[in-house]
Amino acid sequence: MNCYQLFKVTALSLGLLCLAGCDNVSEVTPVGTAPLSEAQTPDKVSDSTLEEGSYSPPVRNPTPQLYWGDTHLHTQLSADAYLTGTRLTSEIAFQFARGKIVTADNGMRVKLRRPLDFLAIADHGTSLGIFPRLMANDPVLEGWEVGKRWSAYLQAGNIEDLIKEWAPSIQTDDPKFRNTPKVRASIWEHSVATADAHNEPGLFTAFAAYEWTSTPQDNNLHRVVLYKDGAEKVTQTLPFTAQDSPDPEQLWSFFEDYERLTGGEVLAIPHNSNISNGRMFSPQRENGSPLDKQYVAHRARWEPVIEVTQVKGDSETHPYLSPDDPFADFETWDEGNIAMSAVKEPWMLQYDYARSALKDGLIYEATLGVNPFKFGMIGSTDSHTGLSTSAENNFFGKFLESEPKPDRVKAKMAGVFQESWQLGAAGLAAVWAEENTREALFAAIKRREVYATTGPRIEVRFFAGWAFNPQDLQSPDLSVVGYHKGVPMGADLASAPDGQSPSFLLAASKDPDGANLDRIQVIKGWVDSAGKTQEKVYDVALSGGRKADQSVGTSVRLEDASYTNSIGVSQFAEVWVDPDFDPELRAFYYVRVLEIPTPRWTTYDAHRFKVALEENVRTVVQDRAYTSAIWYTP
Repeated sequence: MNCYQLFKVTALSLGLLCLAGCDNVSEVTPVGTAPLSEAQTPDKVSDSTLEEGSYSPPVRNPTPQLYWGDTHLHTQLSADAYLTGTRLTSEIAFQFARGKIVTADNGMRVKLRRPLDFLAIADHGTSLGIFPRLMANDPVLEGWEVGKRWSAYLQAGNIEDLIKEWAPSIQTDDPKFRNTPKVRASIWEHSVATADAHNEPGLFTAFAAYEWTSTPQDNNLHRVVLYKDGAEKVTQTLPFTAQDSPDPEQLWSFFEDYERLTGGEVLAIPHNSNISNGRMFSPQRENGSPLDKQYVAHRARWEPVIEVTQVKGDSETHPYLSPDDPFADFETWDEGNIAMSAVKEPWMLQYDYARSALKDGLIYEATLGVNPFKFGMIGSTDSHTGLSTSAENNFFGKFLESEPKPDRVKAKMAGVFQESWQLGAAGLAAVWAEENTREALFAAIKRREVYATTGPRIEVRFFAGWAFNPQDLQSPDLSVVGYHKGVPMGADLASAPDGQSPSFLLAASKDPDGANLDRIQVIKGWVDSAGKTQEKVYDVALSGGRKADQSVGTSVRLEDASYTNSIGVSQFAEVWVDPDFDPELRAFYYVRVLEIPTPRWTTYDAHRFKVALEENVRTVVQDRAYTSAIWYTP
């Protein structure tokens, strides 16, 4: 394998592909990738740039409120981000997420137009924070022979030889590639301390997190590991990485040990199932045996949600799996696994996508007693720039090479097989919680009262019950009716009263800063009387009083990268009853909300930089939201 191929595999194995998009305050001369400055030294945790916190303690609201955030962001502490030029620290990343003006690695001064409510910086646990330490000649690394060689490569700017030696260490338990537990503890303690320093209950939630980066045979099994707790508990253990084991069952065992030791709470969020080549929702365990009762119980416990949309493609469903769904082909990545070392075969798709996994979960529940794929859905960015952004109209790239410049649309980024135009601008995690605290948000994630968007802040409410009626839509607060008469997204619907079909209360509002809505849909999956899984997409409401087979049309003008809200509507509120309900059959329901078509980030780039796009480049996007499901069990 030559160095280019090695770098290609390494970059993809660690999930290099990422995205961003923020407001450019003022453009200055790019600063390149100079060595760490004093302010960027990773050992230094400072809260001096935060505004003084003078506020009353949060008041717990009995009705959950909507909070927006990102549970998957990388900074310079991620090895792949550092090797491709990222120098932004976790401190800067939190400041940016909270609305501060910061300087990006390309020299631009940037500010998030709308700050986030919460953020989890999930740097790769493998080689966490080592390269900034080596570059800074940290004396605690003296005596580590491998580190000496890596440091020499860094100081000389010899990244190719560094990657050639470092890449084999990603998923090996060879101790020579791992620095001492003392050093790893120091880096981990810094990471968690930074999250604690920026966590202000009621104002902004900063989670402690990291990414477990398992890629067996280059097939993506990555998970974000998210903690509810602060440093007092989290730092009692070191991150469990793919160097410890690439098997998710061993990761779950680590979770059990952590909770037993500390009394804390932790969970995993799988992402990019679309590039797992049939491994993420496989009917086989990593040891080759079929799923058993212990496996399904552990997976259901430790993985309550998945990241269904992000920069490396969308994982809701695929046209091959959902041929009757005209909106199934969205930001599709279906060429192969994460490293593109094996092409995608049709049989793999069933085990790569969320909708088919939700259907398979119903069968496991019937046969093994537990549904291992009873997950909610969120979105996140997976940005490796330290900047959490998801805007189409101000796409900021995913790492240094894809940050704004005229030729980035066709650029090959650091050996990655995808061209820049294939990167998506997704996504965001929406959480319904009683307050903006670690405890409340974590509890909401565990109960799956969450949903995903591909970038816009579309507000969605979804309840199921047995007695909703059109009069309920007159309530000044639909959530009060929803919680009183039914259950929210992520929950279970009790057995059906005789002769009744479930009714659903659905509401959606456009992003105040974005496009109108095209339609609101319910996706139903079930197991029929013959034991086969089925699915159906119901158009609950369409803008303009259209029929289901009528398109909303488009107001997009490619020539000037513009659109108008002359079509679509600002909101939907509907009560829908399942017309095909069978009380004897297991089923799930989730909501998908579609915006009207708008220019894709590639079109905005073409207009801003006056560049022509090739025919294969996607120019229009129809952004959307996916809620967590509600399950019905006879």
